[in-house]
Amino acid sequence: MLRLLYVCLVVVCIFPTVPGFLGVMLSSLGYIPPLGLYHFNLAGFSQVFAWQGVETSILLTFSSALLSSYLACFLSFAIIASCWNNRWWKRIELSLSPLLALPHVAFAIGFAFLFSPTGFGARALVDLLGVDLSANSATSAWLIKDPYGVGLTLMLALKEVPFILLMSIPILRQLRVHKSLRIATSLGYTESAAWWKIILPQWFTKIRFPMFAVIAYSLSVVDVALIVGPTNPPTFAVLVWQWFNDPDLSLLPRASAGAVVLFAIASALIGLARLIEHIVVDACNHWQYSGRTSLRIPGKAMFVVLVSIVSAMVPLTIVWTFAQRWRFPDVLPSRYTLRFWEYEWNGIFEVMAQSLSIALISATIALLLAIVGHEYRNKYRLHIPGYVIAIPMLLPQLSILFGLQVTTLLLSDSSYLFWVCWSHVFFSFPFVFLALDGPWRGFNSKFIQVSLSLGKSPIHTWLHIKLPLLFPAMVFAWAVGISVSLAQYLPTLVLGAGRVATVTTEAVALSSGFDRRVTAIYALFQALLPLLFFSIAVLVNRFHTRYRRIKIKGRLFNDTIAGKPHHP
Repeated sequence: MLRLLYVCLVVVCIFPTVPGFLGVMLSSLGYIPPLGLYHFNLAGFSQVFAWQGVETSILLTFSSALLSSYLACFLSFAIIASCWNNRWWKRIELSLSPLLALPHVAFAIGFAFLFSPTGFGARALVDLLGVDLSANSATSAWLIKDPYGVGLTLMLALKEVPFILLMSIPILRQLRVHKSLRIATSLGYTESAAWWKIILPQWFTKIRFPMFAVIAYSLSVVDVALIVGPTNPPTFAVLVWQWFNDPDLSLLPRASAGAVVLFAIASALIGLARLIEHIVVDACNHWQYSGRTSLRIPGKAMFVVLVSIVSAMVPLTIVWTFAQRWRFPDVLPSRYTLRFWEYEWNGIFEVMAQSLSIALISATIALLLAIVGHEYRNKYRLHIPGYVIAIPMLLPQLSILFGLQVTTLLLSDSSYLFWVCWSHVFFSFPFVFLALDGPWRGFNSKFIQVSLSLGKSPIHTWLHIKLPLLFPAMVFAWAVGISVSLAQYLPTLVLGAGRVATVTTEAVALSSGFDRRVTAIYALFQALLPLLFFSIAVLVNRFHTRYRRIKIKGRLFNDTIAGKPHHP
């Protein structure tokens, strides 16, 4: 039974990358039989590089992806070095769930509300200092849609810090940081120097896989780049997406060739990241033993700035939903109204219902498949390697979505909702699998052996021993899957053919020039829905922990009354 379920996992979540990538490769070479194109050629690639401004677009993609990823890495380690295992770290762990729950699109819209030329930041400067930067053409772009992608880089870096912090927790526990710091300080190193010269090289190598995922997402993101990124030219992922939306189907090879080029850029950046890691840790490692002191980076202040920015986004978005008149440079609206809520409530209720149904179905299936994958890995030696399972995380979505779209149309050309649900399972499964990886590896298998030796069946053992112990991790992974599903933009549009509307697709569509009040309503719900499920996961885990404690105390009390011996 387990092998059959594992085969289903491979078919649903791993094998589709093959037709997805083959489909986009063949179409990039001019072979698209439904359009009457049967001859292989390189015209698509020629059209890509003949596009005016494509070099600038590719350079923007390189710079924004690389700089944002390593800025997020630097900020994350500075926060860890300043706060690990003290009272600040407890606060950070408590704030990780709401920070992770905030989707990229909602974060980008809030970022735009803060740092646009007429945003709250510009209003505050005028009110406090009397400085109006929007009047100067050199600074009027601020950080939103600036031609150099500075705002996009900064926004991506801030958003990825919580993810890297979360991925760092099991890594730091494996490194035995306390013992390493104690030995380093006994040798005369300052605590800051010990973190940067002893802990950083070990952490940097183990954070490799999450960094690859961050880099791949940063260079291939479309929805966020549409909101805060440059426009003339846009980033290369947005440019490829615009080519896919061209009504002239004869130009489809150009879009497919662009998707292949985007995959090549992703591969090059991942290779460059691996080279940087080798240079920093192994090749040019003189800095690791060049002194016993080091500059202390204010990691606490960085985290406070991050939390302050996020904390300002949510109330600002709420205020925009009720604003009737908010003229620049007024700090607050002069008139408020419920009119926009009344206009949009019926429509957004239907969109929310559809978004939640898709997210619940896809996250539940992804969780069940992830449990099957981990159980199969523990029982059998031959299994799919972890890096293969993570391919959907590391590949740009545009590089495989067109091939997946063609494949789904050949199988069934009208089951749009089904294919959207499947695509959400496909792209959320690696995140759910990764969220369960640490708890499954850390589970003590001796509990299973003792239960089996007492004559219990494997199913009874799993349900009464392993499930209760790993239940908190499962609930959190389920919340992660829901959050990933709610944030899917390109899979919903491509495989849904525009017929399946979610909160994310509506929020991105409204952010490009529509009324800010309506945009704020959709952004608010897009932020609150994942937060709701992360909150449910936290509450369920707390109730589960209390229930287990009460149950254990009850058993001890009953054993004492019955005179049964108990060995703690």
